Parts: sequence; structure tokens; C-alpha cells
Amino acid sequence: MNKNIIFENLEDAGCNALIIEEFFKFYDTNNYKEILKILNNHKKELLNNLHEAQKQIDCLDFLIFSLKQKNT
Repeated sequence: MNKNIIFENLEDAGCNALIIEEFFKFYDTNNYKEILKILNNHKKELLNNLHEAQKQIDCLDFLIFSLKQKNT
């Protein structure tokens, strides 16, 4: 796989410079076990952020619903 494509994909996935540097350190040595750890850890972080955002949206939805009920 082309390193430029991988680099762009990592950036698009929100990986910071440290994650990308670590990724390529292990990629260059064919250490796929460590690569998968890095990618899975970043994925877990993204999912945690997503879940936190969903909680915030749920709170806003409840507030909006409550205000609409009060206003009708």
C-alpha cells in the first residue's frame, strides 16, 4: 500500500502527528500487531468522543422537548 495514501487516510481519521509517527515506525518494521493496537486505540478514542457527543445531544433534545411542552 502506498505510504502517501496511508498517511492521508490516517490524517482523515483524525490521527495526530504522534500517532502517525508511531504507525510508520511499526509499519516500516512490519510489526502489524503494534499497528493494530495503535489503530484500535484511536478507534476507541473516537467512539468515546462520539458517545459523549451523543449524550450531549440527548440532553439538548430533552431540554428542547421540555421547553416545547411548556410553551404549548
